[in-house]
Amino acid sequence: MLDLWSLRVLLEVGRHGSFSAAAEALSMTQPAVSRQIATLERRTGVRLFHRRPRGVQPTEAGLAAMEQAAAVVDGMSLFETRLRAFAAAESGRVRVAAFPSAATRFVPESFRRFTATHPDVELSLTVGERGDARLLEGAIDVALVTSWDADPDPGLETLFLFDDEPMVALPADHPLASQEQVRLADLAAEHWIDGTHPDCLGPSAELSAAMGGPPRITHLCDDWNGRQGLVAAGVGVMLYPSIAGRSVRSDIRLAHPSPALPARRISAAVLPADGRPPAVSAYLDVLRAMSAAYGRTAPTRRLP
Repeated sequence: MLDLWSLRVLLEVGRHGSFSAAAEALSMTQPAVSRQIATLERRTGVRLFHRRPRGVQPTEAGLAAMEQAAAVVDGMSLFETRLRAFAAAESGRVRVAAFPSAATRFVPESFRRFTATHPDVELSLTVGERGDARLLEGAIDVALVTSWDADPDPGLETLFLFDDEPMVALPADHPLASQEQVRLADLAAEHWIDGTHPDCLGPSAELSAAMGGPPRITHLCDDWNGRQGLVAAGVGVMLYPSIAGRSVRSDIRLAHPSPALPARRISAAVLPADGRPPAVSAYLDVLRAMSAAYGRTAPTRRLP
């Protein structure tokens, strides 16, 4: 079987038209290059070069061999380059699963920042399906999860990002819309809009206690834009997570609830560090760097 080095020697001899010049280019001796070509000719059963007094000239078989050898050597170089790119987080892909409110601004912003420094890594997003179970199947690389979800599989690593504090979303013409803080007791008579877990009212005990009774849920809407539309139309109010606060409609006002409601913890579920590509770890660093702008964070540390 021919080896890659033999093909490189073949190409250098053909390019220089001389055993001695090829030897100099390859840091070999002239006799070693001559033996390498003789071995190639013996193994292939064809003469590759005409020996001339002032050098060598490729035969027809030699020209064909050089063409094939160039393709093999170039292909191997590309192979090595692409693998090095994966090892240095310069290539590959990162597949993210997120819940709807995270996809309004947080995830798109993370994609923009990541692409600025890793333009050759392919990014993809799946919204609405809890993704940590699919991590073990190899279907995704990063799953954004909340503390309202069941604990991820113990075979996964959960990296805390920030505490997502709920606010109250009111129509712009609501009597309380101008207030920075709204007493939940003053919203006891309101119609409430609920949505799909985990973008829902969450644990209801604290909300019910603050209002003096359970919220009157009259609208159920899974679509994030649809829920905002209902609030803007004045048909109800809803809790609005801080992770989506920057994408609020202009005809909606946000206010801090009083008393404050429990925050949900936002984390990224991933495979352990020794089982995930460098590009995924680089993406996690971007998520962590963004976290301070969205809620209360843990002490800063570099993600593995």
